[in-house]
Amino acid sequence: MSPDKIELVSIGIDIGSSTSHLVLSKLLLRKEEKSASRRFVIKQRNIIYQGRIINTPLLDDDTIDIDKLTGFIKEECDVAGVKVEDIQTGAVVITGESANKINAREIVDAISNDAGKFVSATAGPNFESLIAALGSGATARSKTGQKTILSCDIGGGTSNLAISKNGEIISTSCVSVGGRLLAVNPDGTIWRIDEPARHVMEHLGWNYRIGDKIPGVAVERLAALLAEVLFEVMTGPAHSAMATDLMVTADLDFPGTVDEYIFSGGVAEFIYGNTEYCDDIGQILAAKITALMPRLKSPVVEPINKIRATVIGAGAYSLSISGSSGYMDDHLAFPLRNIPVIRVDVEKSKLSVEHVISQINISFQRFDINEGEEVVALYFKDPVNASYPKLELFAKSIEAALPDSIMNKIPIILIFEGDIASSVGNVMRRETRLKTNLLSLDELILNEGDWIDIGEPLVKGQVFPVTVKSLIF
Repeated sequence: MSPDKIELVSIGIDIGSSTSHLVLSKLLLRKEEKSASRRFVIKQRNIIYQGRIINTPLLDDDTIDIDKLTGFIKEECDVAGVKVEDIQTGAVVITGESANKINAREIVDAISNDAGKFVSATAGPNFESLIAALGSGATARSKTGQKTILSCDIGGGTSNLAISKNGEIISTSCVSVGGRLLAVNPDGTIWRIDEPARHVMEHLGWNYRIGDKIPGVAVERLAALLAEVLFEVMTGPAHSAMATDLMVTADLDFPGTVDEYIFSGGVAEFIYGNTEYCDDIGQILAAKITALMPRLKSPVVEPINKIRATVIGAGAYSLSISGSSGYMDDHLAFPLRNIPVIRVDVEKSKLSVEHVISQINISFQRFDINEGEEVVALYFKDPVNASYPKLELFAKSIEAALPDSIMNKIPIILIFEGDIASSVGNVMRRETRLKTNLLSLDELILNEGDWIDIGEPLVKGQVFPVTVKSLIF
């Protein structure tokens, strides 16, 4: 008999422009009584360890020290008393300017292969904005108070913004405003300049380089301009040449009045009163942001989590759980990593072999992928009624649409929004040549353009942990 609850250990790792750190969480999953399939849902997220915060180790201005990072992660897990092989889910988030380092992808591969059985490597500004809103507590606060809250996570290289309304994140954005875009020693000597800071300096007519001494008044002016850009984006839309040039994503989509503002991230530590010395412009930027707060028409509140918002979001909120009625072929090896999600618009009112083949071909073409060359996840919303003749027709249509994948023994991954995966999988096994390399999951809500990792099955193969991510460098 299957258990009614599952406990998972999850890790969140944030490799930021300024700092790197991790958290370990314990996730409690329980069966949802009102679900027809009694699927598992996450009921509790408890942080069991918050690690040290270290300066992100660099070999040079463009290269992160992978060995030091992986060593740090292992040391932290040892201190927490958690074996890396016992970590079942989580996310590595490479944020801000760190995502632009020349070995960012190698870091992703090294950590996700080395730090546990199922650690999802994640980067991407909109995803960062989402998990920062969750990790700071802004989204939960918007649900409790039935409010619209704009959260702004200010790190070393970027500011990640999100609008949460009544417990739902409805818009995200990102701009290159951060506390370590420029770093200066106490004597005024510049030891780091990131590209967005160079761009601002060019706008101001300056030509400072690493090793030059910069007057304090110039640092103040640069920080003030960055703060102005941030508030332009927060009140939207970005319209000045400087703001539009520093935008990483599209503008926020404002739903109306914002009831509250929340700041998180490393710079927010200074906004809310931390006075520790830092060797970058974080404190100065925080002061300039604080000076502009009277422009906001709603109150600024202090979040539950500030510098740790992103890493807590990554460790506790990056996981989805499939429905309990999936189908898996025993020959598949897990985890399955970095699978692109391709939406297939099959309409059950038009169900036919020709229609299914046509829609699958169109979906592959949208991604410039040739069928049979790589593993993809075909995502269907509501393609077929749950009657055997219709399921058989759908199964044979899938078989006809994927001849090269079947011939090349590439895993066939089918994902459904509704509760139908087990029926589809079993009919395909009986009625088609697809006897192996088939995985069918349901009750997942995905978007085209998502990438997913699928972890080792739980509860005797009934439930699969799925982490949705974006791989953008």
